[in-house]
Amino acid sequence: MQQSKTLTEGQRAYEARRAAKAGMSLDKWLASKQRQQEAEAKAKQKVAEATKPAKPPGFFSRLLERAQKPLGS
Repeated sequence: MQQSKTLTEGQRAYEARRAAKAGMSLDKWLASKQRQQEAEAKAKQKVAEATKPAKPPGFFSRLLERAQKPLGS
């Protein structure tokens, strides 16, 4: 639990109250909180990868696109 070492006394007391309210020990509470944060980060990463911009059109795609346009304008 690296996070528990970095908490100030006030933060530790706050998290202890939240853990007691949830019926867990402080260590279990912090571990579950850490797992939840990791899952959220993984989900955000998946969304970011899914929304990657498509690569620019290749040579033949551009050629076909230009062939579809009217001449002169």
